[in-house]
Amino acid sequence: MNFVRSKLSSNLRPLRFVFAALMCVMLLFSTALPAAAIGASKSAPDKGAEQLNSIQQKTQELTENNAPSNERVINESNKGLNEVQGAANAENMNRPSNSQEALTVEEKVEGFLEKITGDK
Repeated sequence: MNFVRSKLSSNLRPLRFVFAALMCVMLLFSTALPAAAIGASKSAPDKGAEQLNSIQQKTQELTENNAPSNERVINESNKGLNEVQGAANAENMNRPSNSQEALTVEEKVEGFLEKITGDK
């Protein structure tokens, strides 16, 4: 029995070494590249800073002053998405007018299943 155990152990020793080396490499890559967004579009970090600063300034004004009148809120809200944000980044948001070509989740799943099964 000891002969079988020692023979099996000696045969698995290189495999254990390879497994340990692979785990070390995976640990190294997972800490070096924690959030690699593969295929994501690159954006400039300073692109939206000015819009955010104006939004923050409007928010500050609204919190420091008394509650605005209904007319003011309605007028400001009609300029964009809401009173504070205005039209900042409105072109990047999804809404029915700019997402007519988008596929629903159901359509995506059906297409995926059709590719797998070959049925149409």
